[in-house]
Amino acid sequence: MCGIVGYIGVKEASPLLVNGLKKLEYRGYDSAGIAVFDGKEILLRKVKGALVELEKLLAKEAVRGTLGIGHTRWATHGEPNDINAHPHLNQDGTIAVVHNGIIENYSKLKAQLQSEGIVFRSETDSEVVAHLINKNYSETKDIVKAVRDTMKKIEGSYALGVVCSDYPDRIVAARKESPLIVGLGKDENFIASDVPAVLEHTREVYFLDQKQVAVLYKDHVDLFDEDGNKVIKEPYHVEWDISAAEKGGYEHFMLKEIFEQPKALTDTLRPRLVMEGDDPVDIKFDEVDFDSKWKNAKRVVITACGTAYHAGVVAKYAFEKLARIPVVVDVASEFRYRNPIIDKDDIFIIISQSGETADTLAALRLAKEKGCHIIGITNCVGSAVSRESHNTIYTWAGPEIAVASTKAYTTQLACLYLLALKTAAIRGTVSQDEYKKLLKELNGIPEKVQQILEDKSSIQRFVSQNYNKEKVFFIGRLFDSATSLECALKLKEVSYMHSESFAAGELKHGPIALMDSSSLVVGIATDPELYEKIASNLIEVKARSATTFVITQDKTGAFSKAADEVINIPEADSVFESMLSIIPAQLFAYYCAIYKGNNPDKPRNLAKSVTVE
Repeated sequence: MCGIVGYIGVKEASPLLVNGLKKLEYRGYDSAGIAVFDGKEILLRKVKGALVELEKLLAKEAVRGTLGIGHTRWATHGEPNDINAHPHLNQDGTIAVVHNGIIENYSKLKAQLQSEGIVFRSETDSEVVAHLINKNYSETKDIVKAVRDTMKKIEGSYALGVVCSDYPDRIVAARKESPLIVGLGKDENFIASDVPAVLEHTREVYFLDQKQVAVLYKDHVDLFDEDGNKVIKEPYHVEWDISAAEKGGYEHFMLKEIFEQPKALTDTLRPRLVMEGDDPVDIKFDEVDFDSKWKNAKRVVITACGTAYHAGVVAKYAFEKLARIPVVVDVASEFRYRNPIIDKDDIFIIISQSGETADTLAALRLAKEKGCHIIGITNCVGSAVSRESHNTIYTWAGPEIAVASTKAYTTQLACLYLLALKTAAIRGTVSQDEYKKLLKELNGIPEKVQQILEDKSSIQRFVSQNYNKEKVFFIGRLFDSATSLECALKLKEVSYMHSESFAAGELKHGPIALMDSSSLVVGIATDPELYEKIASNLIEVKARSATTFVITQDKTGAFSKAADEVINIPEADSVFESMLSIIPAQLFAYYCAIYKGNNPDKPRNLAKSVTVE
């Protein structure tokens, strides 16, 4: 959530800051602002609302200068308004600060500063940082040391960008928990919350480590640890092109990313498949140490939030069916508070698209303290999950800009299926022939996803007739029950329709009381052995005037009497159908959002990366 940009160089900072913030709009925000040093003073421009409002303000009240910081805020402390927007200044306007994260001890610090005569302008926790830096600076007159001293006094999470009018040749940046990168240009350097903000200008970046400080000059960057010791590290070269972060002719990023899934899945699967001719015969994970632990482990523990958690629930069925090993799947925010029972010999898997999810990182660190070996699955190179896990598996989905996750989810599933299959092979729970058969099935999934996408008009037509339903329920059994969790989440995220998911067998245990003519029930049915049971469930709700819709690989007409509409997906082993059945549900959610007049890329109240509790 929130976005930070900063620029120092030879060009006008203002347009570069605004343009960088536009690249971070997907993170969610409710106000925006910039602070630019014009050679004499720091000029502040900030406003409630979208970036277009900031641009209107700058058209009337332009700021000039080659040093500046900018921010898009998603309110946590204080309502969205002009005053609470970032950047924040110290009392005399000589220090400006942008901040992502939460200062957990801000109340105590604020009371202390107020007792010393400091007058606060905003309701935010972030303003505390500006005044605290100023207090430390007044003692040392060293802005870098003042930032380091402030870091030692604030508790919580932060990414900081700081400018001081006494030091017009530098930007000071620091992070703890919240992501922050440094972009390295020629005669110019940048800070940003995420790579897309700087890709127009450079592909060479530093991913700042925990409690690391960066001092940016126009011609070089110095890195320090929290104690002031200089740090030497190699920059990371970003491989993906700026076009990957643009819409490329699609109306929305969400639709673009749905259609990128065949390629994303191929990019994630193929490097990990050992091929003989056209057929895969084994799995190779250069990133994972497959030692004796994988054969002898008593259980797998998977921890994640939101969409990543749903991928973990699907993986539970895959690991247990294929590798015959018990799996515990925990919501990360619950895991950290319930004094979990952890065995150091557990296979512990952490999943996070951004690699910066606060609750997931807290779970990771707790498991690490207990001696667990951590397998991290993430899409973001250099993220906290990638740095803090013992082994990191990248999904290679490419940048995902839309807030509602689509290709990140299916590529997470791909990685989890690969792990489940490899574990099954190591533990000898599948025969060699079955192993190769399943690998061939998995290898064919991207092509089958493409086939579903080519028939998107069927989904769009059905949505046009049913987007006004008051209640939508997704039901399924086994793998399909797990998939239904993500189906319901996707719909509520972007369409704001009330949607729920539950195991189909639970229908009689309460949910059937909600069924009437305003209800739509979506059955996920990909296991032929369970078609009859799902059809029976759907007939029950039809008798109560609900509309029924089925996503299935059945070609026999098993749902001809139970469903008002059937979407057929390509046949595959039912173990892998979760990667196929989710595609129509993603399209369903997207088109519901469109018909309701919503922007699916920026759903209200949501942020792409939840870096605070």
